[in-house]
Amino acid sequence: MASPDRPQQPDARRTAAGAAAAAAGEGIDPALLPPTERFATRTAGMTASEIRALFAVASRPEVVSLAGGMPNLAALPLQSLASEVAELVGVDGMTALQYGSAQGVPQLREQICEVMREEGIEGDPNDVVVTVGSQMALDLLTRIFVDPGDVVLAEGPSYVGALGSFAAYQARVVHVAMDSRGLVPERLHEALDSLARKGITPKFLYTIPNFHNPAGVTLAHERRPRILDLCRRYGVMVIEDNPYGMLGFTGEVHPALRSYDADVIYLGSFSKTFASGLRVGWALVPPLVRDRLVLAAESATLCPPSFTQMLVSRYLSHHDWRSQIKTFSENYRERRDAMLAALETYLPEGCSWTVPDGGFFVWLTVPEGVDTKAMLPRAVTARVAYASGTGFYADGFGSRQLRLSFCYPTPERITEGVRRLAAVLEAELDVVRTFGTSARTELARGPQTPSPDTT
Repeated sequence: MASPDRPQQPDARRTAAGAAAAAAGEGIDPALLPPTERFATRTAGMTASEIRALFAVASRPEVVSLAGGMPNLAALPLQSLASEVAELVGVDGMTALQYGSAQGVPQLREQICEVMREEGIEGDPNDVVVTVGSQMALDLLTRIFVDPGDVVLAEGPSYVGALGSFAAYQARVVHVAMDSRGLVPERLHEALDSLARKGITPKFLYTIPNFHNPAGVTLAHERRPRILDLCRRYGVMVIEDNPYGMLGFTGEVHPALRSYDADVIYLGSFSKTFASGLRVGWALVPPLVRDRLVLAAESATLCPPSFTQMLVSRYLSHHDWRSQIKTFSENYRERRDAMLAALETYLPEGCSWTVPDGGFFVWLTVPEGVDTKAMLPRAVTARVAYASGTGFYADGFGSRQLRLSFCYPTPERITEGVRRLAAVLEAELDVVRTFGTSARTELARGPQTPSPDTT
């Protein structure tokens, strides 16, 4: 029984969502909430990955996960890297284990410019900012450019981590359609013109031109200058996110948007071409943006870890990283081929999918009436997992789509995973033929905070 001398406390079962709703003015007085529940209004846009709870089950070895974009590290020379780590600590430990520059280790920034030169970019090391993965760079750029209610443009679908950052800073996302050749310039023109008639200038266009996550498509070369010209005409900045650009399967190098226009902000990462666990990414930015980005980075982390940067630098100096990327690409191409063959063999009529020429992902569209979000728990029960499409849109679209990742499982596991998925789809189509729609399971819609399961 509560003491009469103590003020009555609010119901302890109030949720974080309720606290955020209160702060957003939805009828609950924030003063009545405990101090630990008085969240900022922007947290109302932060929701957990829709499949995080399911993946507590999906991570079991008997489940074939075609969901997470985890790189396959089996081809890395681990013993050689172990020697590099030991030498780094033994020779340069006093520097590697100390605080460093918020902009990043100078030698690594020079090497990053060498890496970007492979895609036609001539960058200045002084304009490179090293971050804890490219996700950090994207989040900080959103912080320094976006005010609540600002519009940002993004392909539809788009990377879940980007949508999570945009939601956290209360941006309004306008999606621009893609086709098999990437972002459609005519649809971009329509969006820009429609917004301009309303007096709205988007803060930026966020795009993944090469081996798109989640769609798997690549922006056609002839479209690239057209898209940049449209953004220039309407005064819209371009952020190019290119973590997969070197992981092509045909040997063709796709020129970065940044190679056409020095005002494009370019995001890169060693997560896909070396090791994701080191969390080393970067942004190549104009000088005025660089100064603010460094300040934002200092407030977020003080400085990126010197140890991981210096390890990446040693790897680039002492190892044939170009050949390593080629090995990765060959492994991923084998897995891509296994997935495409399995989709062709097992999936029911009415399904269609993209055919990526690089990267990690296939984007699958299922027949009318099937809801991939509602189907996901049943798929996990059948021991196969995927990422449902609605998480890759900010507006609730994507219920007939899902993302399949081929980067991590073996070709044999991929084939078995697709066979299991096909059986689930067949059962779902039986329900649709009987009742007209999928049996529904309510899961959160829209962008979520990314996790290793959905990256």
